[in-house]
Amino acid sequence: MRIKLINPNTTSSMTDLIGAAARAVAAERTEIIATTSKSGAASIEGHFDEAMSIVGLIDEILEGPPADAYVIACFGDPGLLAAREITNAPVFGIAEAAMHAATFVSTGFSVVTTLERTRIITEHLVRTYGMEHHCRRVRATDVPVLELENPNSNARATILAECERALREDQSSAIVLGCAGMADLASYLEDQLQVPVIDGVAAAVKFAEAIVGMGLKTSKRGDLAPPLPKIYRGKLSGYGAATGMTQRSDVLKAS
Repeated sequence: MRIKLINPNTTSSMTDLIGAAARAVAAERTEIIATTSKSGAASIEGHFDEAMSIVGLIDEILEGPPADAYVIACFGDPGLLAAREITNAPVFGIAEAAMHAATFVSTGFSVVTTLERTRIITEHLVRTYGMEHHCRRVRATDVPVLELENPNSNARATILAECERALREDQSSAIVLGCAGMADLASYLEDQLQVPVIDGVAAAVKFAEAIVGMGLKTSKRGDLAPPLPKIYRGKLSGYGAATGMTQRSDVLKAS
């Protein structure tokens, strides 16, 4: 089984971290291909960043060898439904995967994320995914995404302290990490907190293995049918031609 893990930001060192987290939980015969978007922002910390990341994300699905499943490794799940339109392979967002995983091991969870503005974006996702009765609170640490990679920052201590407050004040029994760049903190935090700590990268990989193992594909009925063929202009002019059929078994594009 081949799972393509796409980092929609352009920071390759974060891709390395995410790829390591994915391989740590993947089954022995699962191949993890971790890729970095070729276009977009160095970190995704707002609606604009998310919007600008989607073309690079789509390119990573359209290009390269076929995969049995795709994982979008950004907690905003940017471009998730667009990605599902262009492939019959299952596509997983790490926020959706993490929240579902948390409901299997707790009756209530808190999300601990990075900036205040991304807290608001995560709250939107909680409602979109129907998690209002499970998510007790979304908490921001005001740690910028790229500071997670800075060994001289106090990001780890700040995140731990916010997780402790979540357990104490929210009456949560699990923590969901609200950024792919926190993937390497899950084991440390779980050991410190003694509750389940869910990293969305790991959750998405294991869900991908399960769904592919069941032989399930993305439905092509209704709104996830292949995109309609039409003319694109300006910087996206090449994408009109890209809607022609290909021989790729995992990519379905309108003729």
